[in-house]
Amino acid sequence: MSVAPVEVEQADTEAVVVPDKPWVTIVWNDPVNLMSYVAFVFQKHFGYPKEKADKLMMDVHQKGKAVVSNGSREEMERDVEAMHGYGLWATLQHDT
Repeated sequence: MSVAPVEVEQADTEAVVVPDKPWVTIVWNDPVNLMSYVAFVFQKHFGYPKEKADKLMMDVHQKGKAVVSNGSREEMERDVEAMHGYGLWATLQHDT
């Protein structure tokens, strides 16, 4: 008795993986927080040097918003939650 060979289908291991579009955290201007406090938060939470923190704070103040971090959705959700914890108004969105 002979057994015919069986063809085994191989999974396509070279499937195209589309990387997730980066996300950003945006801090928005508000009438409550002092500019010095906003810069302090950027230094404390993100570890930015004073010059970068001051520039981002000025963008928030003059332009109404600033992108303060970028990365995966999960990382940006954590940053938004942290900004809310500091009393800042922040949102996340896909990077454009």
